[in-house]
Amino acid sequence: MSDKNDKSLDTARKRKPSTTLPGQVEKIIKTPHPDEPEQAEIAVPDAEPLYQEIRIENKLQDEDGKEVRLKRGASVDVTIEADAKDTEKNE
Repeated sequence: MSDKNDKSLDTARKRKPSTTLPGQVEKIIKTPHPDEPEQAEIAVPDAEPLYQEIRIENKLQDEDGKEVRLKRGASVDVTIEADAKDTEKNE
């Protein structure tokens, strides 16, 4: 393998700076319009009080690439990650 390929593999293996918080699916929100996707409301207790709930489209993929959705009460991990170039050292 050439040096160029080795470098691209090293870059692909590097993990992005990230943080993960636990959450729980509080509600599944069905929409009255078939064009709009179902939403999952996720409570994130470790977030700031005004931002402890987020809503996402209730559409995930399993390890086989098949579409699945979250159930009410499910425990989830909420992960935020960024490219290293978009972060700075915490001094």
